[in-house]
Amino acid sequence: MSRLQINITCTGDMPLGTYLRKYAGISAQMIKRLKAVPDGITRNGQHLRTVDPVHSGDVILLHLPEACEHTPNPALHVPVVYESAQILVCDKPAGMPVHPSMLHRDDTLANWFAANYPECGFHLVNRLDRNTSGLCLIAKTVYAAHCLRGGAEKRYYALVKPGLHGSGTVDAPIAREQESVITRCVRADGKSAVTHYRVLLEAPDCTLLELTLETGRTHQIRVHMAHIGYPLLGDALYGGDLTQMQAHALHCGRLTLTDPATQEPITLEAPLRPEMQQLLYGKDMTK
Repeated sequence: MSRLQINITCTGDMPLGTYLRKYAGISAQMIKRLKAVPDGITRNGQHLRTVDPVHSGDVILLHLPEACEHTPNPALHVPVVYESAQILVCDKPAGMPVHPSMLHRDDTLANWFAANYPECGFHLVNRLDRNTSGLCLIAKTVYAAHCLRGGAEKRYYALVKPGLHGSGTVDAPIAREQESVITRCVRADGKSAVTHYRVLLEAPDCTLLELTLETGRTHQIRVHMAHIGYPLLGDALYGGDLTQMQAHALHCGRLTLTDPATQEPITLEAPLRPEMQQLLYGKDMTK
């Protein structure tokens, strides 16, 4: 069970429930859950009702009922880049799914998290495909997930074949392929999708791109780059070259957010995974 401290800053008395919803971003559903937990809401160690008045200077503790329900797997290793009371950012390796499925029951990011943070909730804020590596933001509580929704800025880095120059924008709607539950495509009746790309480095065998998204469609970067004739290297699903990479060359390398616990702005970075660096620079630059 995690704890969240709320420092009351209102002018005059106000019912606690009103303050939590209006100023602290606590949903009515979460307040209902807190009321059902013994000592779910306290002030100076004393139980507090949502109808009780609060005033500036009060310190309220919310005891959030959270637990990771996934099967723990202590054999998994995922580097932690940043951690606070409310969130965790890790550098997910390529090849690791984020959630368990029929084919991946205990080798996922959720299984790793359950082994290391069993008393925290597992709320994935930015989901990465199995073969996409990089920064993954996990909220430990429903409250943190609510605060972070739509508030994290991500930058991705990808390798494509040589020939693309400068920068550009791909504005093309994305839909599900009619014969597939996985594959996406550009189609007029799809959902709006906008991707911005910029060439950072041109090497003999590949080109490094920086990409930012205005929308978050499934496989958006992969679909858009294939649409303009530059599928990601190693991306078998969308026609990428497999001669030098066996997993698509996509990495979430930069993440900017505000920590819900400290209200401090944070920018985090994770280097390209070794096989991407090897292809780009001829060696692993982290060594």
